Amino acid sequence: MSTATTELRRFLTITGRCLKNGRPAPEMFSPAVDAVWHEMLGTPQYTALCQETAGRSIGHVAANGYGPIAWVAAYEEAYGPLPQIWFTDADGTVDQEAVARYHLTGTVVAEWDCTPTGGDGDDGFAPEQPETSRR
Repeated sequence: MSTATTELRRFLTITGRCLKNGRPAPEMFSPAVDAVWHEMLGTPQYTALCQETAGRSIGHVAANGYGPIAWVAAYEEAYGPLPQIWFTDADGTVDQEAVARYHLTGTVVAEWDCTPTGGDGDDGFAPEQPETSRR
């Protein structure tokens, strides 16, 4: 199994946990992992992988964004530091500056162009509700 495939499994596991707990779906910021995701989408193997890792169907939706990657702490708690594949483009080039920033700060700020969805008609994104003050 390739490193990108292993990381897709981990990403789907974290996605399942986020969706189960009502949190927004994680951002897919690695072009290398995303390429494997796109290869698998719509295959019986992908359906089985989603059930095994997330316990549910996981869809895919275009969603451009840029900012802090919110799920890094959950990843690190489960699997340790992010491996270089998360900072690798689809051609295999590692963004060494991004890796260095991550190792120095423990945070990842990146752009993404897709995210997972609940895969069952639920888009996986629940808007955060502001707490209302009691009077």
